[in-house]
Amino acid sequence: MFKGHPKGLYVLFFANMGERFGYYTMIAIFILYLQAKFGFSVQESGRVYGTFLFGVYFAPIFGGWLADNVLGYGKTIVIGIILMILGYLLLAKPGMNPAFVYIALSVICLGTGLFKGNLQALNGNLYDDPRYSSLRDSAFNIFYMGINVGAFFAPSAATGIRNYFLHNNGFTYNVKLPELAHQYINGTLANTSELTRFATAQLGHVPSDMTTFCHRYIDSLSCSYNAGFGIAAVSILASLAIFLGFRKYYKYADVTQKEKIKNHEENLVQLTPEQTRNRFKALGLVFFVVIFFWMAFHQNGFTLTLFAKNYTYQTVGKATYTLFDLAALLPIIAAIIGLILVVLRSTKKLTKFIGGFLFFAGLALAYIAIDKFSDHMPITAELFQQFNPIFIVFLTPLVVGIFGALNRKGKEPSSSKKIAIGMVLAAAGFGIMVLASQGLPSPCAINQGVSNVLVTPYWLISTYFMLTIAELMLSPMGISFVSKVSPPKYKGLMQGGWFAATAVGNLLAGFIGPLWAKWPLWQFFMLLVVAALLSATFMFAISNKLEEAAKS
Repeated sequence: MFKGHPKGLYVLFFANMGERFGYYTMIAIFILYLQAKFGFSVQESGRVYGTFLFGVYFAPIFGGWLADNVLGYGKTIVIGIILMILGYLLLAKPGMNPAFVYIALSVICLGTGLFKGNLQALNGNLYDDPRYSSLRDSAFNIFYMGINVGAFFAPSAATGIRNYFLHNNGFTYNVKLPELAHQYINGTLANTSELTRFATAQLGHVPSDMTTFCHRYIDSLSCSYNAGFGIAAVSILASLAIFLGFRKYYKYADVTQKEKIKNHEENLVQLTPEQTRNRFKALGLVFFVVIFFWMAFHQNGFTLTLFAKNYTYQTVGKATYTLFDLAALLPIIAAIIGLILVVLRSTKKLTKFIGGFLFFAGLALAYIAIDKFSDHMPITAELFQQFNPIFIVFLTPLVVGIFGALNRKGKEPSSSKKIAIGMVLAAAGFGIMVLASQGLPSPCAINQGVSNVLVTPYWLISTYFMLTIAELMLSPMGISFVSKVSPPKYKGLMQGGWFAATAVGNLLAGFIGPLWAKWPLWQFFMLLVVAALLSATFMFAISNKLEEAAKS
């Protein structure tokens, strides 16, 4: 999987990983921050969430044009990273009002727009070299792993920072307290008994001034989220250092078609107007389909997070908690990797020895961590965000291996068919949520609070597993397809187009929030199932036409 790739891939891999760690640290707590700090409802926070994601993914259109026509990829990426750092630092400032938050989010959107699509275009340029062209799909799978390695650690980092700052202020996290505190301050809390019970548990005594307690708890929790945004800024600063420090490994690919023409380079790809139009049409059809995938998929930061918060058990046993705790999970992962190294026939004796060490050391460390768990361990909604990236990291080599074997037999599906299969798998993932929702009260019936009927976290874990496989079939393959099919003069712009389609999907992800608040849960998830299946059917129907355009 990793053999034969240019070194520049790994520079971009780690630069992307740092930026994605910062982004997903922010996303893991963003909805929770809006509700804790400002008392936003589901509809209000959903609109902000959807608009922000729209901006993050639509801005690459401008970033791609700027790189293609003015600054080039490298300079545009550097400016984008600097703007992202500034935006996250603004979010890290405590005591902000909503207007200040919106300014910070706008800066992050612009910075991400300059960074994201152009980094992918630069990665694609590495594989324009005939020596590496056959590895393009594999390269984007590896590149995509960088996103998810960063994303895997983000929820636990966000949770750890929140708990640390709350503890320093004498509090612990309670999922119900922020909403109750805002209702009390606003004078809309009819029965204060639950709030009094929670406040007493936090302080060790009944508070003499409940208003002061509510303000202190809200401020402490909000500041803990601000600290999480600060960590995101530090992570993206590391990305900047990597990107600039190892520029020599990708410098040869940091050139636009416009610059190649200016320098009279040989072997330039020149397309006829008709070929260019056909490629634009093919890309436009793919962009249309992925809108509906991202509309469904990015419920992970919205309604699936709310499902985790309001409908899922908040305490679990030792075995289940192992999946949520990095101190136990990482050693288990190390042990699995070690076992694989031991049993592989092709590995050398030293590698087998290292594998054996990882296996036994991992098991020992996991046992030490698990032994400290009680039978009732607390979990929080943001921790569910780590399942998708860890599944990506583990499943990517498997998916690449399967497609590699199919390729050798001449049976590998085309990129467009992989996208269609991904949509079918997304439908299956939300089908699991349809089953999980049976018998649960609708959000309006519990007034957006925590349900009295709760379900096992394995429903959500299973959904994330299916959505991860769907994502692997669709996202890196789609990015690779865009890289391959884009007319050379418009590579940055077309990568921006991919993200613009993602932006529309993200906007829809937030704006279908009112349906979550009004419909029975199973009907909401069934809507996503139907949308995914219709998109898959359309993609299968046009797949041959897309492949013809790609070869033209």
